[in-house]
Amino acid sequence: MPLFINRDQIFAHQVHLLEHKLRSKEERLLELETENAILHLRLAECLGKLHVGHEKNTKALDHHQHQRNSENITQSVLTKLLSEVQALKQDLSEVFAIYVNFANELEVQSKQLLKKVEEANSALKDYKGDEVQDLQARVEALERTLEEEKERCRAERQRRKELHNILVELRGNIRVHCRVRPVLPFDYIQFPESGPAPSEEVVYAISDDTVVVNSSKTGMPVQNKIFEFERVHGPDDTQDAVFEDVKPLLTSLLDGYNVCIMAYGQTGSGKTHTMIGSQPLEEHSATMQEAQQGIIPKAAAELFRLISEQPAESHTVDVSVMEVYNNEVFDLLARDEQGNAVSKHRDVISTSSGTSQVTSLTSEPVFSASEVMHIVSGVLKLRAHRNTLIHTDSSRSHLIVTLTLSSKSPNALALARRLQSAKKDMQRCSQRAWWSPRCHRANPAAQNSPDKLFRSPSTSPRLSPSHSPCPSPRQTISPTPFRTKLQLVDLAGSECVGVSGVSGAALWEVSCINRSLSALSDVLGALAEHRPHVPYRNSKLTHLLQDAIGGDAKLLVMLCVSPTQRFITESLQSLGFGTRARQVHKLPPHRRNNTLKDK
Repeated sequence: MPLFINRDQIFAHQVHLLEHKLRSKEERLLELETENAILHLRLAECLGKLHVGHEKNTKALDHHQHQRNSENITQSVLTKLLSEVQALKQDLSEVFAIYVNFANELEVQSKQLLKKVEEANSALKDYKGDEVQDLQARVEALERTLEEEKERCRAERQRRKELHNILVELRGNIRVHCRVRPVLPFDYIQFPESGPAPSEEVVYAISDDTVVVNSSKTGMPVQNKIFEFERVHGPDDTQDAVFEDVKPLLTSLLDGYNVCIMAYGQTGSGKTHTMIGSQPLEEHSATMQEAQQGIIPKAAAELFRLISEQPAESHTVDVSVMEVYNNEVFDLLARDEQGNAVSKHRDVISTSSGTSQVTSLTSEPVFSASEVMHIVSGVLKLRAHRNTLIHTDSSRSHLIVTLTLSSKSPNALALARRLQSAKKDMQRCSQRAWWSPRCHRANPAAQNSPDKLFRSPSTSPRLSPSHSPCPSPRQTISPTPFRTKLQLVDLAGSECVGVSGVSGAALWEVSCINRSLSALSDVLGALAEHRPHVPYRNSKLTHLLQDAIGGDAKLLVMLCVSPTQRFITESLQSLGFGTRARQVHKLPPHRRNNTLKDK
């Protein structure tokens, strides 16, 4: 039976074989692709290594080229330096040759000159020895005469100053000192109203008592104005030099005189620096250098030094500080309910004896100059200040520091002055009864004789006033301590509104300052002309300082002046104020009364 082969099976078998081959080919293809990928990776790695090697070779070539260039530059520089060194050697050799020639010539000339000097000396010794000795003796005599004349000149100047001070003391007029400050950085600041040369110096201290002001204008002939004062300090004078001429006044405190020292001038002229100093407020009482201290700390130190020379516990000192701001008096030592320092308003009144007094004024006892400056430094923070174009910390009030000296055992001179003052007060009040008119024991006939009030009770036919119910002036002399006052005044500066650049509320401050200073000038003018009425009450400042200006106190005005052209108007005004102050003659009370009666 024939074998029957199914065609489908054959085809299926063939398909199976083909599929097996296909799988084998695919596996081979996968192997080849894997080998191809590995070869590609190796190729990429070889290419990377080749690129890195190429970069290293390039860098090495560049570095080698750079080294070659550096070597070439170094070689050229060295060649240039070598040529310069050779040129310097050549120049040095030439200079050395010239030096040798000069040395030889100098040696020859020196020998010749020495020979000539020897010949001249021998000739002088031989022919003119007597004449040379005569000339030497005459030169020595002239030098001795010159030294003697210089000593006599110094002695005469000192004697002239002492005589002038005695004359000032006898005449009773006001002492005026002037201080010209140096040019400061703000003098160079340009303002719209400034002239062509606002920082040019026009005020000069040409001697110790003369100031010259160049008041000529541009294109005009030179016009100098000369002012003379008791003492003039230039820009180079120190704080110590300024105080040395003020210090003698402090001795008068222990002699029974009241003393007032005030600084007057425009804003920025150095008043506060002169009176207090230039250190920060918190350093005044401790670390302030003595060379920078002003009149107030130096005066306090000198006062306590003078007290230390007196018997122990014979003198006590109280300090009070006031300011006059906007024509009102404020007590800077006042305290609030919590004990904090505040500025309180006070009133100025006139007592029955004609003196001025501040009501409810606070005073504190002090025992050293450091305590005084500690108090002053604390209250200076309460003082009114404002920033202006001229000064960054301009004082807007008049500061009055008062040191009251109470003497428990006054010396003979002070006691004599006190008795004389009491008698003068009685003469001024001759029309006023010392005892009440209702007192039947008062003797009307004795009221017009002040000397009878100082008689012993045993010589009086009437009862002694000590047994009378009415007070007696004799009782006020011995029991109460003798008091004198040292008033140190730092006045606010006069200023022009256009120059200071203030506005708003500050304009009222400027107005009050200028009006109070104008009132001070009016008072001095009235005193200089011996007018029957002196307008002390036109300003709180003049009313407060009435005793110092018009009384028997010793008053010193320290004029502070700016030296530059920009402030020449204010400087001339300050110097004119000082000139008027020097014309004031403080007459004794009885002479003043007689003068008024004659008028």
